[in-house]
Amino acid sequence: MLFKNILFFTLFLTQFICFSQTKLSGLEKKILKQVNVNQEDAILFLEKVVNINSGTLNTKGVKMVGNVFSDAFDDLNFSTEWIEMPKEMNRAGHLFAFKKGDEGKKLLLIGHLDTVFEENSPFQTFERKDTIAYAPGGNDMKGGNVVMLYALKALHDLKLLNNCTITIAMTGDEESTGKPLSISRKDLIESAKNSDIALGFENSTGYNNATIARRGASGWSVTSTGKRAHSSGIFRESVGAGAVFEISRVLSKFYEKVRGEELLTFNPGNLMGGTFVNYDDKKSEGIVFGKTNVIAQVAKVNGGLRFISEEQKERARDKMRLIVSESLPHTSTTISFTDSYPAMLPTKGNINLLKKLSDVSLSLKQGEVLPYDPGKRGAADVSFVADYVDALDGLGTMGEGAHTPQETVNLKTMEALISRTAIFIYRLVNTK
Repeated sequence: MLFKNILFFTLFLTQFICFSQTKLSGLEKKILKQVNVNQEDAILFLEKVVNINSGTLNTKGVKMVGNVFSDAFDDLNFSTEWIEMPKEMNRAGHLFAFKKGDEGKKLLLIGHLDTVFEENSPFQTFERKDTIAYAPGGNDMKGGNVVMLYALKALHDLKLLNNCTITIAMTGDEESTGKPLSISRKDLIESAKNSDIALGFENSTGYNNATIARRGASGWSVTSTGKRAHSSGIFRESVGAGAVFEISRVLSKFYEKVRGEELLTFNPGNLMGGTFVNYDDKKSEGIVFGKTNVIAQVAKVNGGLRFISEEQKERARDKMRLIVSESLPHTSTTISFTDSYPAMLPTKGNINLLKKLSDVSLSLKQGEVLPYDPGKRGAADVSFVADYVDALDGLGTMGEGAHTPQETVNLKTMEALISRTAIFIYRLVNTK
């Protein structure tokens, strides 16, 4: 109920504020012209980085994409740094870029270099069809990185970044965060503590929405064990139900008893059961051995949990623990949880940022910008910094089919999105 009230208030506030639209200044009109000059280069740059595979586990590819962006930020007079992750984490690392000045708000701009498309994916190359580009990872989120870069480039070309403080963080493992988070997100969080505002460039849901709240994400894993025996004896008092029936009970009860809270979802992503199960967490792959005439002695399911607050997350976990504790005959079950992304709440600071973005959008005749339903968005790196700074996300490219072989970028919207971002950044860095 609290979240609904906040969201309703935000909708009312953003609609009300639209009556005080700010007109574009002469300098802002020059920014638009400069974005237009660079537009075709932006699309070519997008094609270049899309054609380098950077699935999270392709650490060499992630770093290659990072090097391309690093060179581009060097050209804008940013200082760049590649931050390596420990080898045992099996993650490439992160690209950070810095510009320091003494005027305006200190910005943290967030992107990520990795995609869900690993080296074994058949979807690998950028293909342009008129104004649509089929692009693995182009919408999520190499396109957003390009929006960020070319907005900054337009400002740089006009010498409008000379006295501002901007930190750029492009993580190499957003799609599958390296563990422990205390290492993989340390530099991102430290950067937030030294900033005033964070802007995330995950894919956009359209001109008229931006993200002021995101659900958090965590993992859960259930393992059930049963008594291995000949299948003819299943259900006997001395043999019991077996591991597969036990884990089926658990999942069925999760569906009945845990499901239902607004903005809470949980998904079993993979399920294995048999005589032996061997699951590799790093590769998300498993090997199962079992015969139909042998009662399964082990079953395992791995899943994810999405939540709008820490309180909601803990309520769900408590219910899941209780269900797990009630085992079928001659079986036992355990559950474990792993934290991944915290929730991002719709704070007053985030609402205020949305108002400012909406004002820019109206100045450009792109329409007002309203808060996007957090139940329709996944988790993102901006959530790690939302406790420390005012934050806004969803400033990237428009497209469809993210995470699928039909992922696209709508190229005809890129100039408008880059223009809006450039003016938004310009206004923020000139605000005391």
